[in-house]
Amino acid sequence: MKIGIFSDTYYPQINGVATSVLLLKEYLEKKGHEVYVFTTTDPKAPVHEERVARYPSIPFSNTGRRIAAVLYPAIERAFKRNDFDIIHTHTEFSIGILGRRLARSLEIPHVHTMHTIYEDYTHYIARWKVLTPVNRALARKYTASFCNSADRVIVPTEKTKELLLSYGVSRKIEVIPTGLRLERFAKSAWKPEEVEKAREGLGLGKNDMAVIYIGRVSKEKNLDEIVSAMAAYLPFHQDVKLVLVGDGPERKKLESLAGELGILNQVIFAGERPWEEIGLYYNVGDVFVSASTSETQGLTYIEALAAGLPLVVREDPCLRNVVQDGVNGYTFKDRNEFISRLDSVLKDPEHRKKLSLEAEKSAKKFSVEHFGETVLGLYSALLSERSQAGEETVRVD
Repeated sequence: MKIGIFSDTYYPQINGVATSVLLLKEYLEKKGHEVYVFTTTDPKAPVHEERVARYPSIPFSNTGRRIAAVLYPAIERAFKRNDFDIIHTHTEFSIGILGRRLARSLEIPHVHTMHTIYEDYTHYIARWKVLTPVNRALARKYTASFCNSADRVIVPTEKTKELLLSYGVSRKIEVIPTGLRLERFAKSAWKPEEVEKAREGLGLGKNDMAVIYIGRVSKEKNLDEIVSAMAAYLPFHQDVKLVLVGDGPERKKLESLAGELGILNQVIFAGERPWEEIGLYYNVGDVFVSASTSETQGLTYIEALAAGLPLVVREDPCLRNVVQDGVNGYTFKDRNEFISRLDSVLKDPEHRKKLSLEAEKSAKKFSVEHFGETVLGLYSALLSERSQAGEETVRVD
């Protein structure tokens, strides 16, 4: 098959969508398929990339995402010469609109993966709170419209499927959790001296325990809730540090908050780290925390599990198949529950070890092999349906 994948974000950007697209491309190519990624420019992108087309783009607000400027006629002509079999979009905006247009023009199947719950991100475009309900309604309407224009929609969790159905999406929705290269995060992937060097580089002492978060430092991740809760815990546990790995628009606010709460000496803002080293930073931690409710799947949670990190994360429907309370970690509903569950992990080494072992086991069902084969099966089914429909048309004619 010749497959065109369209995404506003791609390697070397660090986020769940970019990771998903990269892993899908690599897996499909490993299976002998010809895969082209159409995406935005990025100042950190490699100079030479095989089968990757980047279109001039500008940053969108302070989300870390980019919006591309695309010349449809020229791209359309090039596409027609290359005889693609299927188009798979991973965004509802500029690059995704391009993919949808090309699929219609070429009359080939269009698969769309819904990664982001945009109504949770309207604060980036609403300057006044009074506009938030309007923007949320518009986000829901636009999402439904784009999904209904595809032949098939993929979502990572039942939570997202239920949400799309409530929006009015009528297309068939397939639940396919994004897979990961779990071996990149495993303890066995990193030498003890590499982990120790990384800990030293962060300013962690030999006996310090690290409560770690990895991901975007942005409003929808609710990191202010974590920092505020830790202010009630850290002063009584001087050997515990909160480590935030990542960057984003909320970093300065969180640094100020940590200072105001008097815990800045126990909160480490590590900033963004190279994607190739992210697995190492999971292994620096003793427990992974998050208060986000904007996840569609929570890929960083799965990465943490693969590294053997117990989770202490805010309760969310998307985590039903990820977190098992008391087995590989805990969910929490409020500050008191967060503190008590975090403490239960940190204060008991034996309990923490059991959670860690179960964390590694529970991550295995999210392998990239299962993900890739399921998506490939969907492509094949759509092409078969299109072929049969064509045969029926010929018979009728």
